[in-house]
Amino acid sequence: MGRLLQIAGLAVGLIALVLQFSITIPASMAAGRGLLGSIVFYFSFFTILTNIGAVLVYTSLLSPSTYAWLPAFAGSRMRAGVAVSIALVSIVYVTVLAKLVQLQGLFLLCDVLLHYVAPALFVLWWVVSGADGRTRWSDISRWVVYPVVYLAYVLVRAPIAGEVPYPFLDVAQNGAASVAVAALATTGLFLLLCVVAVLVDHGVARLRK
Repeated sequence: MGRLLQIAGLAVGLIALVLQFSITIPASMAAGRGLLGSIVFYFSFFTILTNIGAVLVYTSLLSPSTYAWLPAFAGSRMRAGVAVSIALVSIVYVTVLAKLVQLQGLFLLCDVLLHYVAPALFVLWWVVSGADGRTRWSDISRWVVYPVVYLAYVLVRAPIAGEVPYPFLDVAQNGAASVAVAALATTGLFLLLCVVAVLVDHGVARLRK
């Protein structure tokens, strides 16, 4: 079951990321960005970065050779951290962002794959096969570095690029106070998911024993 979910998750993730790249770059260039700017724009989304992380975790566990190539992504604590991050991707999208966009065609397909299917597959795979009881409460301080660094990147890039990947992080449009509240709420949700992940990891390990 775990192997099946791993292969399915890897296939969905790769297809969605490649397809999203292939349609985002031309659309971004048509909107006035250059090639480099369009590539940076693509990689500026938390959704994209986190789904790449999930693909790297899957890939690192395919065989001993890929494990040797990507050892950092094969560890149990990394698997749990990615599970938390990709769960955050789906929850924030479903509760906040989905109502703000009207997508069609391939953009809609990528949207469903990256925000619904890939997160569900990864979390399910992690519970079935990736959780092993090795996470520690101290790991939360490491996991939270990722969204905090991402937030700092978005806020620093915003006045330079004149855009943000997510509207609730737009200081120019919403004001600093609103963005601060949104950032704190998202960070709080992330920390809550971290706590749940550690509890689930330990609970699954006890059930297996």
